[in-house]
Amino acid sequence: MNFADSDPALRPLLDRYLAPDDRARVEPVLAELGELAAGELDRLAATAEVNPPVLRPFSPSGDRVDEVVFHPAYERMVEIGFCRFGLAALPHRGVLGWPGPAPHVVKYALSYLFSQAEYGLGCPINMTDSAARVLSMFDPDTFRAEIEALTSTDPEHHATGAMFMTEVDGGTDLGQTATVATDHGTHWTLRGRKWFCSNVTADVILTLARVPGQGEGTRGLGMFLLPRVRPDGTRNSYRIDRLKDKLGTRSMASGEVTLDDAYAQPVGDLTRGVKQMLEMVNHSRVSNVMRSTALMRRAVHEAISHARQRVVFGKPLFDQPLMRRTLLGLQLDVEASLGVVLEIGDQLEKGDAGDETARVLARVLTPAAKYSVCKRGRWVTSEAMEVRGGNGYIEDWVNPRLVRDAQLGSIWEGASNVVALDVLRCMRLHSAHRVLADTYLDRLTGAGLAEVPLVARLAEHWRALRERGERLLGRGRDEQEMAVGDYTEALCQAVMATLLVEQAGWEAKAGSGKRKTLVAEAFLQRLFTPEEIPTAALDALPAIVDGVDPEVAR
Repeated sequence: MNFADSDPALRPLLDRYLAPDDRARVEPVLAELGELAAGELDRLAATAEVNPPVLRPFSPSGDRVDEVVFHPAYERMVEIGFCRFGLAALPHRGVLGWPGPAPHVVKYALSYLFSQAEYGLGCPINMTDSAARVLSMFDPDTFRAEIEALTSTDPEHHATGAMFMTEVDGGTDLGQTATVATDHGTHWTLRGRKWFCSNVTADVILTLARVPGQGEGTRGLGMFLLPRVRPDGTRNSYRIDRLKDKLGTRSMASGEVTLDDAYAQPVGDLTRGVKQMLEMVNHSRVSNVMRSTALMRRAVHEAISHARQRVVFGKPLFDQPLMRRTLLGLQLDVEASLGVVLEIGDQLEKGDAGDETARVLARVLTPAAKYSVCKRGRWVTSEAMEVRGGNGYIEDWVNPRLVRDAQLGSIWEGASNVVALDVLRCMRLHSAHRVLADTYLDRLTGAGLAEVPLVARLAEHWRALRERGERLLGRGRDEQEMAVGDYTEALCQAVMATLLVEQAGWEAKAGSGKRKTLVAEAFLQRLFTPEEIPTAALDALPAIVDGVDPEVAR
């Protein structure tokens, strides 16, 4: 079994998004990680989940140590993710054969394979990558050593990152953050409580604290780097009060922390603390979208495998008409979501290179995709559990873990309502709805599938969405907020449909046949004419899920 080989959509998307040299470099890594994720990594993840980390607050002699003891299975996964494949280092330095930083698309593709086996460790990997990004953007000279450690793949020297942002009151409403910073000239100290700290054993922590005299609300918050160890080598003065007993991501330690005049250093411009922190939050949101997509892909893989071997009423479950319709719908969700993940990665790459339109696209696509994809992840993993029947509900199988983990994608880094309001913010500040509509209308026109009837309907839909966005912004503030959730979902569905059509046109021109065209047509049918049966796609379902040209399969 190899999760890369069994995925019908991944390689063709990489063929289109990556330059030839990058595509050639990633291929052997895909093969290696795909096999590892389906084998050793999957077994390690199952072991780590039932042997969660344990807090050891005191040493045998009574000294406060606040150590978290992990099962060896988790430590082995850390070595695989951080060191062997350098998933946190890829965008920052040359690893895995790249002469320099690898494209974001590569990072997300490989992390997507990894997360099909292990979701929880994806959080520390992402936060380490994101912390290095933020420090490189806002204070690279001061924190050169920390950036070097965060991007290291050396098992003896690599560091992990985290953000301790949530407080009892100051979670979604950052303006209520109560942690206070005190300036001592050579350094600062922080006093307060952080309520939900994932990767609580991180070496490099970014956090927000109130700077005296700087103002109220979010204006008064600065960003600080909180090291696990002070420069003199002593343990920093914060306590891990307890570990969270979580529904999912049980392999990874999340905890409650009290900062007791903890040593810290300011990061960048203290008057822009929240804006700097939101760069880390937004980067983490993309990871949430990617990992929700990975959970969906694993769940659909399990459902298809089960349906093909399970015989019901004299024939395989896969061949039963209603089950076939169910499986097609799940497959559409995965392919549409994966397309959005790699699209965001591509736009981030272009935005980092100075493309202002790409920067706006990445900025709005990130919360829009988090709103839509992470919600869908909860449904798809549950539906796939149902496909397996009673066995799907039993802990011997992977389905319960997928369902538990899927709940978190919509919560981490801003729940659904929060990210929908962020889309509204992008509309107000950047006319993001117009940027989306104009960009994807142009790309739809060039996709080469004008003969597909519903493609014209999609173009009309984009024009209507653009005008709908204008009307939304013309309402009162409360009505804008009431309407933006549904509008966010509509925007994301339209982007997904456009990307599927665009990929279908590219694959047809490349001589790969009509598999993706059938996927795109079925998605458009579900969007615009849900009462119709997608007969062509259902007839070709074996070819669609196996990633082969339906004409050749016949």
